[in-house]
Amino acid sequence: MDDNIGNFFPADRAGPSAQGEQSPGFADLAPDQLLDAIESVGVRSSGTFLALNSYENRVYRIDLSDHEMASTGLPGLIDNGIKPLRIVAKFYRPQRWSDEQILEEHQFSAQLAEAELPVIAPLTNVKGETLFRYAEHCFALYPCAGGRAPELDNPDQLEQIGRLIGRLHAIGATEPFNHRWSLSSQWLGSDARSQVLKSALLPDYLRDSYAAVSANLLEQVEAVLAQVGGLQLIRLHGDLHPGNLLWNDAGPHLVDFDDAINGPAIQDLWMFLSGDRQYMNARLGDLLVGYEQFMEFDSRQLILIEALRTLRMIHHVGWIAQRWSDPAFPIAFPAVSSTGFWEMHINTLQEQTEQLQQPPLIWD
Repeated sequence: MDDNIGNFFPADRAGPSAQGEQSPGFADLAPDQLLDAIESVGVRSSGTFLALNSYENRVYRIDLSDHEMASTGLPGLIDNGIKPLRIVAKFYRPQRWSDEQILEEHQFSAQLAEAELPVIAPLTNVKGETLFRYAEHCFALYPCAGGRAPELDNPDQLEQIGRLIGRLHAIGATEPFNHRWSLSSQWLGSDARSQVLKSALLPDYLRDSYAAVSANLLEQVEAVLAQVGGLQLIRLHGDLHPGNLLWNDAGPHLVDFDDAINGPAIQDLWMFLSGDRQYMNARLGDLLVGYEQFMEFDSRQLILIEALRTLRMIHHVGWIAQRWSDPAFPIAFPAVSSTGFWEMHINTLQEQTEQLQQPPLIWD
């Protein structure tokens, strides 16, 4: 794969966070509609379900009826002749992704699963379809897989995680996404900042302070990005934080490729690094020892870690501000409506300006 797939951090296309502001959301996804949607693709539920921890989309664990499927059911639900007790249904936020973008995510996770990576890929029906529609909603069905959080201070586990990400990237580097977005400082940073500045959640007396510190941070981020050129952009998980990597007796497995994008490899690695500089250097070494067994790592990317962390800080709060009209968000993030939250957020951003001035982590 050539080194320059598009422009690094292109700013000429809006990212997913800039779409769907007028989305109808999930107001019409009542329990009856949810279960009717599941049964519309031939899956018999018991009528029992549990809402799982998801805000951008709606995700439910569905208990199946007597472990049986209707005649038009999903053959992928049968594994070694044993029918599962539960599946997971994921309803995509309307207007956020196009069908082509969702299917590209499905195809990537299926490609990884076919290469025997421990990835939770969507189930298919008898026609080989993975994306289904009911009324105004698109949804997909997945095997129900549990696990615990990885131990981020465990060198052996980090090396194993590094091997898994290296395998993922070796496949991701074979071709780019054609419909998915490329990682962009525009939609992660500038667009998210704009969402905050126009939001009534930001107290008026803090508006100037937020505007100044966020603008300064984004200038620093752009200066960092300008130092890096010619990096290989590959298909990524995109949101590979520890909550999307579950550990069980067989080891780690990856879930939730909803934010899959083109970008630099470090995007799938840096969220496993936190703490003081010495500690992060050690944990980075653990990850990359495993990673380089399958994929060469370009150490020039290390300068991007704090820039990407900064963009995530800004984007996360901008995302909450954008989605505040969704009833799930005030319930999940009640502190955001308090002045104390914004004072702390601005203070955290001010502290991040110092981190951006530090030299990059070292990996020998």
